Amino acid sequence: MEQKDMTVSPRILILGNSGSGKTWLANRLARHFAIPAIELDALHWMPGGFNLRRPPDDAKEAVQAAAREDGWIIEGVFGWLARQALPRATILVWLVLPEEECIRNLINRPIKSGEDPDARSALLQWCSEYRTRTNANSYAGHRDIHEAFTGEKHRLCTRDEIETFLSTVNRG
Repeated sequence: MEQKDMTVSPRILILGNSGSGKTWLANRLARHFAIPAIELDALHWMPGGFNLRRPPDDAKEAVQAAAREDGWIIEGVFGWLARQALPRATILVWLVLPEEECIRNLINRPIKSGEDPDARSALLQWCSEYRTRTNANSYAGHRDIHEAFTGEKHRLCTRDEIETFLSTVNRG
């Protein structure tokens, strides 16, 4: 990885399947750079749970407003929303872990606010379909975003690769 001038706060976009570790990585990077970590879930869903979507234009505007800031880390599975931040991103990270590992991570993580057993079951099913879905929130959608991005980008496929990336950032 080439050395970056980090006197300017980075704008990092992290994509990946549910349970791939996007939030975990975003929080560590946010602490390192002292910039906010923003979850696309919080902008996609109405407050209080995962049952009511925010109107799409409102969600897009919220992402665009966050991306106008000087430094940030925006993470999520929603490729259609991530595209709103892409023009301002300086670094793109795509986490491509096996679905089985993502499912294990989801099973082992604490229940999120607003998540009930039915929502958890639906999330596990949705996670398992990451490579077979064909929308913007899928492997194919994320691959298209990654391939089109012309800035610094990383495709991380194992926990070891994620740890190496994080340690490189921490040293840099």
